[in-house]
Amino acid sequence: MPTIAIVGAGPGLGLSIARVFGRNGFSVALVSRTQDKLDRLAAELAESGLDAAGFAADVMDRPSLAAAFTRIKERFGDIDVLEYSPAPHNPVPGITMTAALDATVDNIQPQLDYYLYGALTAAQQVLPEMIKRDTGTLLFTTGGSSMDPHAAPPEFGTIAIAGAALRAWVLKLHESTAGTGVYAAHVPIFAWIGAGGPETHPDTIAQRYWDIHTKRDGAEHPYAAP
Repeated sequence: MPTIAIVGAGPGLGLSIARVFGRNGFSVALVSRTQDKLDRLAAELAESGLDAAGFAADVMDRPSLAAAFTRIKERFGDIDVLEYSPAPHNPVPGITMTAALDATVDNIQPQLDYYLYGALTAAQQVLPEMIKRDTGTLLFTTGGSSMDPHAAPPEFGTIAIAGAALRAWVLKLHESTAGTGVYAAHVPIFAWIGAGGPETHPDTIAQRYWDIHTKRDGAEHPYAAP
């Protein structure tokens, strides 16, 4: 049975992506900071007959993230799909949002740790095996400001900077793996998830991830609610 690892799993988009892939025959590894929350999400998926388990790690603590992937592999074996989409809905220690005028090395660095370096660390745990097997999918999610800085309010300045750095790396990763069985893509979301009509519902957006994984067409897939 193939496995998807969802880093930044929560009760919104992460859970919906888990359901979509689970219904299509995947085991699901959920990664976020709080084990109790992960256990509740895994139990909810299990009630639907899906094979899921949670593995607590902090994306800003690279050794803990690497250790979580070791546990995932012990439980599920090879990871076939990595989906990286941490979103700080609750305050994350050390992370602050500021406008560009107030950006400093000190307040940009935690955003880079959270978005870019966390994504790099997660990818490093699965990419060598994917390259060896010549198969695998890596999907990285950001807000729309990573692609268009004007898509978010000014106070999202440091987030836009870190998201843009992640976007640039993913696009180059896609370029580097072109022509192989490994596929990498960026998904910038130009919507407040769950805040509008059905197009903003996590279940609607999650279906797009399955389509991207199966069609494997293009390096970037912006999602914008009509």
